[in-house]
Amino acid sequence: MAKPPPTKAPPSKPPASKRKPPRRPVLRLGQNRRLLRPAETLAAPAGFNDVRLSAVEAHEALAVAADRFAPPPSRRRGLWAPRHPVNLLAVSGGAAGGAFGAGLLVGLSRVGRRPDFAIVTGVSTGALIAPFAFLGSAWDERLTEAFTGGHAQRLLGLRGWTPGAGAGLLRAEALDALIRPFVDQALMEAIAAAHDQGRRLFVATTDLDRQQACIWDMGAIARHAALGAATGDTDRAERALNLFRLVMAASSSLPGVFPPRLIDCESDGQTYQEMHVDGGVATPLFLLPEALLRWRRIGQRLRRGLSGGRVYVIANTVLEPSARRTPAHLPAILLRSFDTMLRFSYRQAITVTATFCAGAGLPMDIASIPRSAVHGSMVKFDTASMKSMYEAAIESAAGPDAWTSVAPEPDGFGGVFTWPSRAEK
Repeated sequence: MAKPPPTKAPPSKPPASKRKPPRRPVLRLGQNRRLLRPAETLAAPAGFNDVRLSAVEAHEALAVAADRFAPPPSRRRGLWAPRHPVNLLAVSGGAAGGAFGAGLLVGLSRVGRRPDFAIVTGVSTGALIAPFAFLGSAWDERLTEAFTGGHAQRLLGLRGWTPGAGAGLLRAEALDALIRPFVDQALMEAIAAAHDQGRRLFVATTDLDRQQACIWDMGAIARHAALGAATGDTDRAERALNLFRLVMAASSSLPGVFPPRLIDCESDGQTYQEMHVDGGVATPLFLLPEALLRWRRIGQRLRRGLSGGRVYVIANTVLEPSARRTPAHLPAILLRSFDTMLRFSYRQAITVTATFCAGAGLPMDIASIPRSAVHGSMVKFDTASMKSMYEAAIESAAGPDAWTSVAPEPDGFGGVFTWPSRAEK
């Protein structure tokens, strides 16, 4: 299998005003402008009109959107050429469980079994993993440092909690400080180069105003940053880099834990702010935007494009039920209910993905945290626990059961599919 051109190894330590007319869907609040009627407004991030896809695209624009995921044969270049397998990777959320996904990728690199991914998608903690999964093994050192270097415990520990002081228990600055050192201009240039080869990197946030998933083309954002730097337009480069970081932070901003993120957008000559939160609120993981999953020809397009490739899913959580007695007091009941809700949500999202792949004739493999693993709470960013999860994933990658094939049940029960145990493989 032909390999893409190697990327340069990164440095190990990277551097109450008058009411507006009814037809205007913007409301001014101090210096901020928020949408009064979000559903009536089509907009783009300020200065960047080509960097995201709506999950409910109009039919006329669907073919254009599809070309950004699976170009037709006449437009393929590089990895899109029919003779090369095209692998797709979807990385889920999971908070501290992201250490599992990081360890799995690094472990696969070490044993020489890591696929080259033409399309990578990420949600929440998966959004933090996705750029490094996209760029390949040369960036493993930075990925490892991000999830095992103790930064999460230092920045997201009890010291960062600000109860009653804002829209989240943790300060937004803490998450920004976690992301900033690992997302720099060097990363932008590497992602832009891969984007120019025809590969794609997507991250999901949840547009809380419109109550829908928002899919961001991170390669397009990185390309703005790279072009700005190459042409001496430092303002463009800096704005693009800041937008890239902002999208990653928004995708990871679990409501109640972190404040929502406001993203400057433009529509009909007006500037306003959209409110975005954790992508997992709308979709715990995704292979394609919802509208493309419903488009009948996208399966045919992908099947031609894959040419021997596969769909891979990394679920940074435990998917199997874990039976145990729940203490009869409010905190325990709430936590247990939240954990149960999340597991069903992840399983349902994987069911949708597996059903789509089966209908399109695409092979699909999944890796998730094994039920036997004991690593503590997924929202407790304890360095020792995250290192333990990371090392366990590296060990798993060296064995024959790193991935498990899943397929929908043929019995017609929607939302249910087989989960082969590792012992069955």
